[in-house]
Amino acid sequence: MKTFRGTYTVMITPFTPEGALDLPTLRRFVDWQIEQGIHGLIPLGSTGEFLSLSDEEQEAVAETVIRQAAGRVPVLIGTGAEDTREAVRLSRRAERLGADGVMIIPPFYSTPTEDELFHHYSTIAGAIGLPIMLYNNPATANVDLTPPVVARLSRIDNCRYIKESTLEVTRIRDILRLCGDRMTVFGGILGFESFVEGAEGWVAVASNLAPGPLARLFTLVADEERIREARELYLRYLPLISFVGGHYYVAGTKALLGHMGLPVGAPRPPRLPLPAPRDAEAREIVASLRLAI
Repeated sequence: MKTFRGTYTVMITPFTPEGALDLPTLRRFVDWQIEQGIHGLIPLGSTGEFLSLSDEEQEAVAETVIRQAAGRVPVLIGTGAEDTREAVRLSRRAERLGADGVMIIPPFYSTPTEDELFHHYSTIAGAIGLPIMLYNNPATANVDLTPPVVARLSRIDNCRYIKESTLEVTRIRDILRLCGDRMTVFGGILGFESFVEGAEGWVAVASNLAPGPLARLFTLVADEERIREARELYLRYLPLISFVGGHYYVAGTKALLGHMGLPVGAPRPPRLPLPAPRDAEAREIVASLRLAI
């Protein structure tokens, strides 16, 4: 199995002005991300509007990103589903398409117990040979993968990574303490703070817009131990990180990309485009950071 570390972009899904899937723009976006120095790519996550895509569209996105990346960086595919059988099917398809791993949010409606979570993930793990990145986002999944639960899940052979998307960075410390080398932690919301606590990566929304600087942020902390310089870089990009860190993470990211020179369409309903006052703020961020594609 490959080893994953660094800043990974949880990618937007581009649409045409009419709302159809825009695969040419997706291919261009993949190339730009890699040219800018991103360490990995994750399509079909929450930012990719996976629940608003048909099965055929999900397959097209996964295949396009995998083929366009062409092994230059790891590609993990989001394969979360409410039904364990469906998560198995999606994960097997990702493996068949050539993915390097899968990222799987827990079932997000049934609020599974710890035993049900273990059964869910062990069933998927037994069906594929890919590493699994658990995705803890209790705000959307209605279930919290606490450090003790993660420690139990880390006993499943290929459950080797977790995207920890709470604001409690001490969880990184506790996961590492309880799991040892059985689990590698990626921050989900907080990047710089997660690196300082020992995370080996960041699944980032903001790197859709600034892949190079946010990949550099990881390198400065994790590889070069230049914390002061990293903090200065982090604070420079904090307005961008904060802007896409709330409810408008999809609409805001897409609006910012449009202002940067890459129109990627509007979100699909029920999400709406960015309101005018926030769009003006987006323009200011693009200008102040000199973001462009």
